[in-house]
Amino acid sequence: MDVFQDAEMESDNEDGEWGMVDRMRLWRHDALMQHLYETAAFWGDKILSWTNDPNDAFWLAQTYFMTHQYARAERLLTRPFSTIAPKVQGTTMNGHERAVADDTTMGSLTAGARGKGKEDDPHLVSRLPMGDAGMMQIPDQLQDSVSRLVDMSVACRYLAAQCQVRQGNWADATEMLGEANPFRHSARSGPAVPNVDGGIKVEASMCHLRGILMLKLNRGDQAKLCFMEALTLDVKCYDAFDQLVSGEMMTPDEEWEFVQGLAYREQTQEDADFVQLIYTSQLRKYKRAEEHALTRRRLVQEFGLSDNPDVLFSFADALYAQFRWADCYTITTRILGLAAIHNSTMPLHIACMYHLNHLHSKLFILAHELVEREPENPISWYAVGVWYLASGKWSQARQYFRRVHEVLFLHKTSLMDPRFGPAWIAFAHTFAMEGEHDHAVTAYSTCARMFTGSHLPLLFVGMEQIMLSNHSLADEALNAAYAACDGDPLLINELGVMAFTHGDYQRAADLFQRALELAQVTQSSQMSWATTFLNLGTSYRKLKNYELAKTNYQRVLEIEPQHPQGLGFLGMVYHHLGEIDKAIVKYHEALSIDPINGHLVELLNLALESDLCCGSLDKVYPGGEEAFRSMMSTLKTKVLDAMDKKPNMDKTGGADVAMSIS
Repeated sequence: MDVFQDAEMESDNEDGEWGMVDRMRLWRHDALMQHLYETAAFWGDKILSWTNDPNDAFWLAQTYFMTHQYARAERLLTRPFSTIAPKVQGTTMNGHERAVADDTTMGSLTAGARGKGKEDDPHLVSRLPMGDAGMMQIPDQLQDSVSRLVDMSVACRYLAAQCQVRQGNWADATEMLGEANPFRHSARSGPAVPNVDGGIKVEASMCHLRGILMLKLNRGDQAKLCFMEALTLDVKCYDAFDQLVSGEMMTPDEEWEFVQGLAYREQTQEDADFVQLIYTSQLRKYKRAEEHALTRRRLVQEFGLSDNPDVLFSFADALYAQFRWADCYTITTRILGLAAIHNSTMPLHIACMYHLNHLHSKLFILAHELVEREPENPISWYAVGVWYLASGKWSQARQYFRRVHEVLFLHKTSLMDPRFGPAWIAFAHTFAMEGEHDHAVTAYSTCARMFTGSHLPLLFVGMEQIMLSNHSLADEALNAAYAACDGDPLLINELGVMAFTHGDYQRAADLFQRALELAQVTQSSQMSWATTFLNLGTSYRKLKNYELAKTNYQRVLEIEPQHPQGLGFLGMVYHHLGEIDKAIVKYHEALSIDPINGHLVELLNLALESDLCCGSLDKVYPGGEEAFRSMMSTLKTKVLDAMDKKPNMDKTGGADVAMSIS
């Protein structure tokens, strides 16, 4: 690759003899392809000594970069080179003709597309004289004919910035790239301008690297814009897409609109449909289920990707969004059978193992293997933390989630995103599980600031505020989460809880019903939504719609036959309907599970007394039916106050998918 584009491309088979420099360029290139980096650096250094050619300097810098010699590569890219073509005099070197030039000249390489090329005339060029401390001494008369590689080539500037990032020099790298894209308004820039060689635009790569720098500098909003610009300039720049989606920088609706609006046809006319489909399959699955299903079907049927890990992940992600953990686990297991480590899949796989109790032992084995095999991978320590979470050891779990952040910090000079979302959320969950609700709110709020496009941190903040009885703050957090994503059944359930708390029972019932419709309950996830059926039944009971209340309480008992609240509330419905015998039976069943529930004992005694007097309240209760109804209202209020409104924690380490209300 001729990074300076100062010569026409030549074929490797063109007539002419190969000189020494030609042969060594071939050695250098093949050594790079075979990962013999020291070999490539050794011969590349000799080539540069003879030619002093900017292209040879660029490839030597690439070799240094691949061997982690970042300072050495940066020095080569930022030292001065002559910009004047050499005046060649014929001579020979080792039997081959070479050229000799004075200190003011520099040769130029005609390069092939593979990074090697043929020399027109192998020539020897003296380097600029060195001064104290290794600094170049540039005579005044040469000032106008000398320039740094980073000023002569965009590719060199990009590589130099990469070197500075790897050294942790954020400010220098930002200065090298610029705070904004300097080519933004040029004629050769823009989403409608395809890359001339069909590859990935260096301009897009620079925007992506600029976004990484913005993340390192804690400037998330600017990072998001940089990644969006990179993907807009070149839809093939998957790194920018991954940062936007996996980093949850955009809401689901913003993701969808942005990805669907990219210039696929203009940039990749032949492959536009495929690129759009594969990107669409990676978006979040809280809504547009039919579109996502059609996307996966087309990828399988039209492009033959039925066993591709990324397409399988899309299917697993959709199953997980529906709380179908068993099915999701089956797919993630297949993915990991194809690829030992698949970064997108591992959090889902670990979460499913946490959800399914019989897989906890396998989770322990997996965590142990990951730590042994890849101790520097944050997902390994995340798996350990989740296992401790499954064991109810909150402090130990929190310790290993901190370890995830430490590993990411150790990799701060890499391009790795330091914000591993699952670990941050799980870290906050450990406080919630221990009842440290104030600390949990702080941790969730930190997550919300880091992942501005995700509704989950705001959802969990709202749930914690409900438990702290801060209803106004809970409303604020839940409404903000709903503005970001209106398709999450857990969020809809929590909005129903708040509607119930405010006494708007009809809206609460509507929200609980919608949550259940969105959940599409199947398999083991039914247990997770039993409480939502309970909440729905209670809302109908408050609305005096006892038949619908009875139907939902019965649904709870179908899912969990020994559910004490379901049994007790069904008894209350029977009591309201005058079916005293059935009410007595349900009260007895509830007390057999929860024998010390004093409120159930009082309700049972009332039912027994009502049954003894054949349903005549005037005979059994002083003041008759009106006084009885008043007493029942007071008793139900006591039951409401006594019911534990604290949500259980689900198997992913987050709050349960439904909050119990009565």
